[in-house]
Amino acid sequence: MKKPTSLIYGLVAAAALLASASGAAHADLLKDIRDAKKIRIALDTGSPPYGFVNDALKPVGSDVETAQLLAQDLGVEMEMVQTTSPNRIPFLQTSKADIVVASLSVTPEREKVIDFSVPYAQIQAVVAGPKATAIKGFEDLDGKRVATTRGSNNDRLATQGAKGAQMVRFDDDATLLTAAVSGQADILATSPSIIHSVLQKAPQKDLVVKFVMQTVPLGIGLRKGEPELKAWINDWITKNTQNGKLGAIQKKYHGG
Repeated sequence: MKKPTSLIYGLVAAAALLASASGAAHADLLKDIRDAKKIRIALDTGSPPYGFVNDALKPVGSDVETAQLLAQDLGVEMEMVQTTSPNRIPFLQTSKADIVVASLSVTPEREKVIDFSVPYAQIQAVVAGPKATAIKGFEDLDGKRVATTRGSNNDRLATQGAKGAQMVRFDDDATLLTAAVSGQADILATSPSIIHSVLQKAPQKDLVVKFVMQTVPLGIGLRKGEPELKAWINDWITKNTQNGKLGAIQKKYHGG
């Protein structure tokens, strides 16, 4: 029995519509960025020395300069999207930003929901405290107040490892830094750069790194399903690692 012509045309039209929708689903963000001549980069200016505001009220830091160099080499304007540790991935997922350059450590949990570039730097997650305080591992944190940045990898590691500690979470690194300088926080789960910043602002603080929780690579975050943009960023990182530009930025702000 023959199918009615109208039904056949309807099936063909539906198939064509499905194919069109499937093609539209694979958007080329790299092309969109170039067409718009602008890239929206999520940066955290509350995380010195990765991102902060200097005395001239200008955003600076290793991630800020990395993002600026990326936009420059891509040949587009950079629009800075201010973010915080908890908002970095949601800003990607809701398309508020095209990419994230905000001391975003590469972890298996995050790789389930976003893509990462190849590493452009690395970061240590450490526990620091007063020199006289005996802390050699997570077990020594039982019953102690441990300050960290909410939603950071440091928060995750310390929470999982020091189950007997009282975690005190601050919304960003700048607030954590202020708490440490003012004496509100003595034991920190953070990065060595934050410890360095505390000692710069308050040299009298007898703060030392007690142990390293983890050493992890930092990657540029982007939404899944953008192979062209990911390939371009990976190639850009490789070239600027080899020519020393990324290393120079890290040395400028981190001393190595």
